Amino acid sequence: MITKTQTIEAILERAKNGLEIDVEMGKMLLEEKNPYVIAAIRETADTLRKQQVGDTVTYIINRNINFTNICEQHCSFCAFRRDAGEIGAFWLNKTEILEKARMALTKGATEICMQGGLNPEAKLNNTSLDYYLNLVTAIKSEFPQLHLHAFSPQEIQFIAREDGISYSEVIMALKNAGVGSMPGTAAEILDDKIRAIICPEKINTATWLEIISTAHSLGMPTTSTMLSGHIENSAQQIKHLALLRDLQKTAIEKGSPAKITEFILLPFVGEEAPKPLRKRVGRDQPILEDALQLTAVARIFLGQWIKNHQPSWVKLGISGATKALQWGCNDIGGTLMEEHITSMAGAKGGTFMERETLQQAAISIGRKYQERTTTYQYI
Repeated sequence: MITKTQTIEAILERAKNGLEIDVEMGKMLLEEKNPYVIAAIRETADTLRKQQVGDTVTYIINRNINFTNICEQHCSFCAFRRDAGEIGAFWLNKTEILEKARMALTKGATEICMQGGLNPEAKLNNTSLDYYLNLVTAIKSEFPQLHLHAFSPQEIQFIAREDGISYSEVIMALKNAGVGSMPGTAAEILDDKIRAIICPEKINTATWLEIISTAHSLGMPTTSTMLSGHIENSAQQIKHLALLRDLQKTAIEKGSPAKITEFILLPFVGEEAPKPLRKRVGRDQPILEDALQLTAVARIFLGQWIKNHQPSWVKLGISGATKALQWGCNDIGGTLMEEHITSMAGAKGGTFMERETLQQAAISIGRKYQERTTTYQYI
């Protein structure tokens, strides 16, 4: 009789031989509890990482700009959003945004990552799109050398809905104005039963996939993410990874001019999250061991299709993120310079990381480091 351990050994051997594993195989890896078998999963992920992207740890000098936390939605995990006029609400003006971009350049930034709440009052010429285009044009006119990584699929849907236009019209207008890539956030868990609980007002799974796919077809690269460790289970986690893998395969098979550049695992931080979900989850900070196991399985499941994997030092701390570099990740992320969404939820990792600290993460595990662009070109 074949034992469970022998089955998992066969799955890992299959992955090492460059063959895909299916959803059931991935679920088995996620549900494994034996520490010796988990060690073998880690070793396989690390081996695949080396085969697929090498030993160099990459990082980026970037700055986050969360331009407003005023938001019409009420996601149950979000400690960031505020109503207009509420204590703690903010909405940066163009001058403030440009100053943040200017400061980023003085620190060597090559990227601005810009996202915000869904503020119905954010309009120019009575349109949502003109407001967003005005922000993009202002930044790119003054700082053309900065790559603008901006506006999630949720924001694209919001603009399109407000103005009664298509997703492709929004994406092309932003691209023509200077947006270089799209953050793959708002993915949370790509399972509508879970979304109905944690983010019922957000776009559904099909819409998120449609907007990302549309971006690829229009030549705009995206990232991909997963919010993990809340109320989802292993079946829903692996389903999420399978949807990302299929999305990437489709982009490649169709010859789309762009695709997913990286996968980022975002473990749930609930310390300041709304009480109902916080109580349901039952803890305030991520469980590092769970995040690392999921990190390894993501490399095994996605690796040959989405080769760049990044942990979140904001959520795991630099120590946890450094460990993730031995569980399948090849990128340590960016300097960020400021971060509000996760820090307002109670994350302990900080909001600014010096480049030397990111470099030291690689050195501490005997690996080389290399600065990169948003789309993973070496600088």
